Amino acid sequence: MIELDGSQGEGGGQILRTGLALAMVTGRPLAVGNIRARRPKPGLMRQHLACVNAAAEISDARVEGAVLGSSSLRFVPGPARPGDYRFAVASAGSCMLVLQTVLPALLLADAPSRIALSGGTHNPMAPPFHFLERAYAPLVRCMGADLQLVLHRCGFYPAGGGAVDAVIVPAAGMLKPFDLLTRGALKEAFAECLAPGLARHVAARELDTIGAAMGWSGTQLRSGVVRQNEGPGNALMATLACEHVTEVFTGFGEKTLSAEEVARRLVKELRAFQTSEAAVGPHLADQLALLLALAAWQSGRAAAFSCSELTEHTRTNCAVIERFLPLRFAIADGERAVTLRVEPIS
Repeated sequence: MIELDGSQGEGGGQILRTGLALAMVTGRPLAVGNIRARRPKPGLMRQHLACVNAAAEISDARVEGAVLGSSSLRFVPGPARPGDYRFAVASAGSCMLVLQTVLPALLLADAPSRIALSGGTHNPMAPPFHFLERAYAPLVRCMGADLQLVLHRCGFYPAGGGAVDAVIVPAAGMLKPFDLLTRGALKEAFAECLAPGLARHVAARELDTIGAAMGWSGTQLRSGVVRQNEGPGNALMATLACEHVTEVFTGFGEKTLSAEEVARRLVKELRAFQTSEAAVGPHLADQLALLLALAAWQSGRAAAFSCSELTEHTRTNCAVIERFLPLRFAIADGERAVTLRVEPIS
């Protein structure tokens, strides 16, 4: 049994989700204590419980401690089963995090799977739908598998109610590792604002501010197609489509922030990434570490990528991966990028 301390590193829900994913991939039992110990409200929240229940369903797992507020969990998986599933977060919690929990096991299955998800689709502290669609899914395809996503309805905090369909197609053989060390030439850059249920001037002010700061205009400043009854909500997204990778950065509106401040914070993230020489930003680095680890483990070949910042979140994720898989992450700090290399241990 792999025992994880949920207070280690950044001490959030990623330890639990990665642990669940790799327990299903390897078939190894998992025990997690001190779940989300470093969060203001520690223990299992609704979205984390939804991740546990989804993982248990696709792997016929025996589970102890799967109740709201629980600080410990035991998870004994069986073989992961591809199929048609429906997973709901009974709140505005992120259903995108539920997808990422079950995705690794289903990517290694022997048949495609289809998942209907409901809950939050654009949440702070979680990858939003458009990030997964534009930045993450293409990297899955680079490994020879496929992830297709369809957004039917947006879900924002506190109402939730979003709806997404996902189709997961495993690779014909093993997942293929790859190196992603440069992002290549910029092909397209644009900002998009989703602001259902809010006054129209909110989106206009956010787009005007980011446009003035970045030198974007015309079709580079877009109001996303969204129904008013999907709100209230506010997500300002900036997409940089480059030769080798697409990055998506997102800022979320808050009652205490002006529209201009939401945009200025996003501009700060964009400029930090653009002034680096890295292929990916800090959030995509976190997601890419697990994907490339799976491919390196299956193939026995190393893989590497560069990122603009290696966060404590990513370092913690790598530490959890090393507990399950015979791999080692090597980190090299450069002047304008950090390189992360994952190598099989013979």
